[in-house]
Amino acid sequence: MTDTSRHLEGSAPAPASELVVFDLGRVPYGDALALQRDIARRVITGEIPHDVLLLLQHPHVITLGRSYKGKTLVASPEYLRSKGVELVEVDRGGDITYHGPGQLVGYPIFDLKRHTRDLHWYLRQVEEALIVALGAVGISASRRGGLTGVWVDNRKIASIGVHARDWVTWHGFALNVTTDLSYFDLMVPCGISDVQMTSVGVERPQLQLDVAAMGKLVADAFAAVFHRQSGPVSFHRDLSALGSSHATAAEDASRRHGGASA
Repeated sequence: MTDTSRHLEGSAPAPASELVVFDLGRVPYGDALALQRDIARRVITGEIPHDVLLLLQHPHVITLGRSYKGKTLVASPEYLRSKGVELVEVDRGGDITYHGPGQLVGYPIFDLKRHTRDLHWYLRQVEEALIVALGAVGISASRRGGLTGVWVDNRKIASIGVHARDWVTWHGFALNVTTDLSYFDLMVPCGISDVQMTSVGVERPQLQLDVAAMGKLVADAFAAVFHRQSGPVSFHRDLSALGSSHATAAEDASRRHGGASA
């Protein structure tokens, strides 16, 4: 994965029919959120005529979604600070979740007017793409009735929380690959009591898959499920593939922090 400071160099604009995937490395949560909002705005206005999938990792952060009621965060803010865990309130659906190193975070910024104007359909499609990707490494994953996310038997391997405006989505999913699952002990994950979290590394330790390898499988699965594209998806490492000739405020912020290799 690459430093996000290189976002403005070198790629030609992608055709409208293509799913454009960006491999952004490790990005602070606030910078990634600003970037999503900027891209979503440009999709809404028609400046970006195709779907965008951002793949990245975050430093340790706990996010509180719109369903958070103040009861599912176990650790105190002071303890979180001592552990180097950021705490952020966000506008996505869902309750509470954790992001950190070893976790593949994906932000699909899709215009559902080009697909189906139905958020429930969209959530099921995101789940399906993750199920397909996990199946490619021999993990039999599935949905659970009445719950959003992806499961391996009764163990949760991926969380999903989205937001949409004018049928354009942002926020997305978090797939545990080599995640330190002890960080989920700081909360009631997704507000579901007694949930057991798992990861690709726990389910298939012999594979020794890293986040980058899993990201390629997830990107291919998104292309197949949403766009009926077959074969490997091309990864971009700079945002000029979106056809923009100017740096956004989010890119400037990312440039200050840089992306660590995953």
